[in-house]
Amino acid sequence: MRLKVDQLAAALKKSLLPIYVVTGDEPLQTGEAADEIRLAAKQAGYTSREVIAIDTGNEWPQLSTEADSLSIFADKKLIDLRLPSGKAGLDGSKTLIAYCQNLPAETILLISAAKFDSSAQKSQWFQALDAVGAIIQVWPLQGADLLAWLQRRAAKKAMSFDDDVVKSLAARIEGNLLAAAQEIEKLYILHGASRISKAMIEDQVADSSRFDVFKLTDALLQGKLNRAVKILHGLKAEGIAAPVVLWAMSREARALINIGQALKQGGHQEAVYKKHQIFEQRKPLIHDALKRLKAADLQAILRLCATTDQQIKGQLAGDSWESLFNLCCLFTNTPMLSKL
Repeated sequence: MRLKVDQLAAALKKSLLPIYVVTGDEPLQTGEAADEIRLAAKQAGYTSREVIAIDTGNEWPQLSTEADSLSIFADKKLIDLRLPSGKAGLDGSKTLIAYCQNLPAETILLISAAKFDSSAQKSQWFQALDAVGAIIQVWPLQGADLLAWLQRRAAKKAMSFDDDVVKSLAARIEGNLLAAAQEIEKLYILHGASRISKAMIEDQVADSSRFDVFKLTDALLQGKLNRAVKILHGLKAEGIAAPVVLWAMSREARALINIGQALKQGGHQEAVYKKHQIFEQRKPLIHDALKRLKAADLQAILRLCATTDQQIKGQLAGDSWESLFNLCCLFTNTPMLSKL
């Protein structure tokens, strides 16, 4: 069966199918759709999860092995199969058809794949998956669909946009949903659950100083403390709001955590970077940061981000800009000794 992305939540509440295929070239929607399925499976008792990344094509026997094996604790199982090429090949075709013909009990197969071309959609293996599971095809959003998506995204944060506001935001993000989600998050950090005016969009979304914030995060990823502190001083001197700086730092830390976890679970590096929209020029920065920063380091950064957020809101004593400086130290593995 075919499902649209906005139909998935209701379908998951109704019942769970043995197979889900999420396919498309829009990273944010495909990633969130797969996350919805994983969460629904976990809530339904599918606590065991096995990740299989199809890289060279030699990994297909792992799917057959997982389908035939029972957990030692007899847990329900989710098989999380990554197919970044969107092509099954001869071995994959045979394996998927056989899987569909003999569905294992207490098992859900989630396939995350790039956009399938027309030949793939006409193949026997695709038809077999379609017959027993759900195919969620993700398409880039344009026009009225994009405007509606932005309104729904804001509503999740209890924010609302006028028609001219949402059109202004759509024009600025140019169809990049990940950028749109980040801008909405930033607006929420600055204004909370409120009605967003066009002036707010023009002042904060289009603010050229945000590019300096991105220069700050690039310096942090490179481990360059002196450059990062120089940019941080400049942002403070220019009157840039502390929440904007914190938003950029916390976003980078969360991205590193998510990317690191995906890679440890067997995700193919290029596929993981594509999902998180890591562009070519930023790949070396992310790679270096992940080599330098361990999971414990990133968790410490997020804890200090939470503390800084409370300081900004007046809920905790302390200088938020000093905490931002200390965040720079944590990102660059420098002892937190100096003050801003």
